[in-house]
Amino acid sequence: MVVLGIDVGGSGMKGGLVDTITGEMITERFRIPTPPTRHPEEMAQVFKQIVDHFDYSGPVGCGFPTIIKHGVCLSPGNLNEEWEHLNVKELFSNACGLPVTVINDADAAGYAVMNFGIGKGKMGMVLMITIGTGLGSGAFWDGELIPNFEMGQIPYKKYKKIETWAAASAKERENLSFKKWGKRFNKFLEIVELLICPDLIILGGGTSDDFDAYKKYITIETPVIPAKLGNHAGIVGAAVAAVHEAPKN
Repeated sequence: MVVLGIDVGGSGMKGGLVDTITGEMITERFRIPTPPTRHPEEMAQVFKQIVDHFDYSGPVGCGFPTIIKHGVCLSPGNLNEEWEHLNVKELFSNACGLPVTVINDADAAGYAVMNFGIGKGKMGMVLMITIGTGLGSGAFWDGELIPNFEMGQIPYKKYKKIETWAAASAKERENLSFKKWGKRFNKFLEIVELLICPDLIILGGGTSDDFDAYKKYITIETPVIPAKLGNHAGIVGAAVAAVHEAPKN
């Protein structure tokens, strides 16, 4: 089954058509920058533009960068505050005129990695961490998703949430070297390891492609590996979620 997957991020919204049986992207990725306001209505119009670009008619899967429960945003995360308690599923469905399934973006990336990538067949507690504007996390127990496991929301020192201090956006904002940022990210991983004792941590998002530049600063005992699916994982996982999660929404 071919499904359109859309990965919504704080800096960009991108989509592609995916074969949900094989997990392969069958089109080039299409990306539009996220509106600077990150306002719901403006982002909904970008969502529609992506659907229109593919001249697509069918179910759409969407990975969204905040906590999502039954299609509703429970926290604005790095987006506009007007997202809080907004029904994202209804907003995007109305904008494009198609049925939309919305899940947390790290959960979506995890779907891809656990079904088609390096996480396939991995048992126990596997945590997928997406490094981008924020720090998303998707948890899997024996391959089954535990939704909305948002470790990036943990308060840390003077910060409301640790992702403000340790995400890729902090590296860019403060012009940090991989060494300085890597030590911050390792501190985040130390807290994650203490709280949930994962068996494996898989890194996704654009910064995972630079893993060799900072892996020597990762000192936790839990194995940490890059996803190796690049920026396609969120799109592929969102498309798969439209098949797996649609009946539950």
